Amino acid sequence: MKRIILILLAALLCLTGCSAEETMTYQSISQEEAAQKMLLDDGHIIVDVRRRDEYDAGHIPGAVLIPNESIGTEPPELLPDKDQIILIYCRSGRRSKEAAQKLANLGYSNLYEFGGILDWKGEITTASPEMTLRIGETEVPVTWEDNPSVEALKALLPLTVQLSMYGGFEQVGPLGQEIVRNDAQTRTEPGDIVLYSGDQLVIFYGNNSWAYTRLGHVDLTQEEMAGLLGHGDVTVTIAAVPVE
Repeated sequence: MKRIILILLAALLCLTGCSAEETMTYQSISQEEAAQKMLLDDGHIIVDVRRRDEYDAGHIPGAVLIPNESIGTEPPELLPDKDQIILIYCRSGRRSKEAAQKLANLGYSNLYEFGGILDWKGEITTASPEMTLRIGETEVPVTWEDNPSVEALKALLPLTVQLSMYGGFEQVGPLGQEIVRNDAQTRTEPGDIVLYSGDQLVIFYGNNSWAYTRLGHVDLTQEEMAGLLGHGDVTVTIAAVPVE
């Protein structure tokens, strides 16, 4: 009899645990509530889960891009802290709900979904090409990050950096001074531009995993990046886009 009771209790605990996992979820809040949360100094992060082209056309200032389609079975690299307050939006509200539930299933505990940018009454910024990048004699298309490190980089322009090959997957060179950084463990892709150790510019034509601050991404294929960076040291030049 005791054995039967113990078996029943174990089954009940299993069912309770499974139910708890299935009900892990997020909070939907109004855009007014989201705007108030954005004013707080609580370490929150704003996440745009649309496509890159939608983000570039206009996004909430300070939002990072993590497309809904990119969220799978592993935590996104831009969200290393599962207890961080995360404010999520998309275009109309559908993808933000899907992304919020995916993140909840991955164990994130402070998720706030607030609909779509179509209804946003606050400020919207665009990803304008404020800097150009030349690798050798070739000017390449770059999508720059919207963060304090990129703003600090702009203050150094025009900037010429001599890069050297390293590891068979990157080129690295000194900025000449240290700038603000916010390093996070990052899995890099070909084309990624990052800040290493606060004073080193790194451009990848392969993959690596280390603690970096993201600066931008060269919008070329892996083959094109290898052609520019994989055959010897290069000089890169970063300059401000002339004001017309």
